[in-house]
Amino acid sequence: MTTTNVQPATERLDLAQQTLTPCPPVRDLIGADAEAAYAVQRAGIARRVAAGASVVGRKVGLTSPAVQAQIGVDQPDFGVLLDDMGFADGASVSTHGLLQAKVEAEVAFVLGADLAEGDLDDAQVRAAVAQVLPALEIVDSRIAGWDITFADTVADNGSSALYVLGGAAKTLDQVEPVDVEMSMTRNGEVVSTGNGAACLGDPLNALAWLARTARDLGEPLRAGQVILSGALGPMVPVAAGDTFEAQISGLGSVSVTFHEGNHA
Repeated sequence: MTTTNVQPATERLDLAQQTLTPCPPVRDLIGADAEAAYAVQRAGIARRVAAGASVVGRKVGLTSPAVQAQIGVDQPDFGVLLDDMGFADGASVSTHGLLQAKVEAEVAFVLGADLAEGDLDDAQVRAAVAQVLPALEIVDSRIAGWDITFADTVADNGSSALYVLGGAAKTLDQVEPVDVEMSMTRNGEVVSTGNGAACLGDPLNALAWLARTARDLGEPLRAGQVILSGALGPMVPVAAGDTFEAQISGLGSVSVTFHEGNHA
């Protein structure tokens, strides 16, 4: 692992966020080293936790085969969700603090049990899911022009920013994530469509991958955590004044509006 360059990469991304000025990619510092990239991610999260934030879950990214091909990888990645990133359904969210944000619709899970012991097979992962919710993830990149490789996006906390959870939770007895169909509108116009199979073949596959990967890295998933399982369709750019609403069959809807100004 390229340990000597973890701190400079962390500081570059932190400065980009603090100044709201996108920065060059960090691959010049860490190359294609996934271990170093996750070390940068952990260092960035540690800074935010030290400033008062708390970890509430994870997000899975790069779940689409097309996006994986574009980035040149054959596996997903993940980022960390903090309490100051979450909003309720219908929230009005400030664009202040966002650099080059985009929205994507997802299936979210809330865990009712830890995923730290055992085989972490599909049956165990499924049994750990307490709630299934429609969600919108606001992704963002601190890296100018979204000029990212796998290492860049991992270091940048999976290119994450904010998320919105729908209010009507279901259980896996009520909905099969693989079967959902999604349609997302921006200001009433359909701008993204997709389905559960677009997310690693099944959003539960993404959760199972994350459970095993997180445990391997020594930070297993815990009861109560929120997991964003990955995009069901293409992401769409955000501008102040936009209202996005996603309809996900079997789960209902979730929406968010963006406004200018410094307050959420």
